[in-house]
Amino acid sequence: MGGLFVRKVGGAASLIVATQKIAPLVFQPNDAHWSSGHFRPVLVAGAVADLATVAFYASCSDDLAAAGAGGMSLLVCAVLAAEAIVLLGYAMAAAARRGPGSGGGRIPKGKTARSLPNRIVMKTVGIVTGLVSLISLRDLLIPGTIIGAIPRDDIYLEWTGALVHSPPPGSVEAEEHGMEAALHVGDRFASRLTALNVLLTCLFKVTSAFLVRVGKDGSGETKSRLIWRVQALGDGLITFVFRLFAMPASSASLDLRWHLMLLGYETFILFLYAYF
Repeated sequence: MGGLFVRKVGGAASLIVATQKIAPLVFQPNDAHWSSGHFRPVLVAGAVADLATVAFYASCSDDLAAAGAGGMSLLVCAVLAAEAIVLLGYAMAAAARRGPGSGGGRIPKGKTARSLPNRIVMKTVGIVTGLVSLISLRDLLIPGTIIGAIPRDDIYLEWTGALVHSPPPGSVEAEEHGMEAALHVGDRFASRLTALNVLLTCLFKVTSAFLVRVGKDGSGETKSRLIWRVQALGDGLITFVFRLFAMPASSASLDLRWHLMLLGYETFILFLYAYF
């Protein structure tokens, strides 16, 4: 059941990343304009996400080739690399065409050109997305490593199967599952890919909350809203997946209520400032 949970979260996160790149371009808001550079944060973050995925597939090329999926991984890398080049090209073209004050707006009262678009969103993303990023970074780079500061982290790793496909060296799990870990390389790949996609959703939220500035034309919130609109729906989807697996997790002594409260709060804040 824990392996299914990882795959469902991974599928939701992958859908969010793809939608984040597509939705702002297809459903362009009336207050967002190419010539004003409003789409540059989305384009640049999308290109970084594509290149990060290419790097991940390249790092797993040997395992994919051994499983007979080498051709598929090369195709994925080629498509994502081409998309990244296009996104970066449009981002640079928009920057080259932009003139002084092309946003046509005004700096909101009480803010400067270097101010963040919304400090409430910044604090919320800093807390919730920061914690999610920490766990996802561990699952991507050092899967199976227990973080003692996180309550019940060992139960989480056991339930999701990380202690089977990536047992920590010298641990009891390594003695029990060390010989069979190589047979679960597919589970390890799926778990790490899930962690990567979750990190990429965090990249978009961090970009909108910390890297975008109000700007001299006051367009910072317009830029951030292009990301908030999608990420609010994405957080809602991941919260729904967590809710579906709350009961199965509780049977394994893993309490997901704190996770649901944090994700639900971030969803509410993003939805509030994205659509109202």
